[in-house]
Parts: sequence; structure tokens; C-alpha cells
Amino acid sequence: MLKGGLQGMMKQVQKMQAEMERVQSDLGNKQVSEESGGGMVKAIVNGKKELISISIQDEILNSGDKEMLQDLVVAAVNKALASAGKMAEEEMAGVTKGMIPPGLNIPGF
Repeated sequence: MLKGGLQGMMKQVQKMQAEMERVQSDLGNKQVSEESGGGMVKAIVNGKKELISISIQDEILNSGDKEMLQDLVVAAVNKALASAGKMAEEEMAGVTKGMIPPGLNIPGF
């Protein structure tokens, strides 16, 4: 009885691992976009938290305010990275739902 249960559990774990790999691969194709400065700077990040692009409006670029531009770039990128992380967590939660007991926090799941 125990042996069959263990084999069944191992099959579930293998299935979950394969699904997690598929989701991680798909995350590279999903993108989130965030902006700062009322849209003056826009950052696009994929689900693997890789920066895809930055766009900066001419208005802020031509202002000569280098420090403000730097702050807006950092803010837009950080917001996009946070959104990408949340998206990845939600995607992975769908895979692990029912497999990991509630309250058991395992990094990466």
C-alpha cells in the first residue's frame, strides 16, 4: 500500500516538475510594462525578470535633468520587475496548487 502511494506521489512530483519547466519557459514570452513620471519613462520586462526595453519621452530626455531621468528609469524598471515577479508567482502557484500544503513556504514555489 505504501509503495503504491509513494510511486503515485513520485509521478505527481515529476508531472509538477515538467509543468513548472513549461511555465518557466513560457514566462520568457510574457511581458509586463510599467511606467514612471506620468509615462515619461516606460520599462518592459519579461516573466523571467529580464529587461526587454526602456522608452524615454523626449520631454524628460531634453530637460537636462539627469538625476530625475535616472530616478525615473530606476522607478520604472523596479515597478516592472515587481510586476514580473508577481506574474511569475501567480503562474507557478497554478502549477503547485494542491501539491504543496497551504502555509508551507518553499522558495521558488
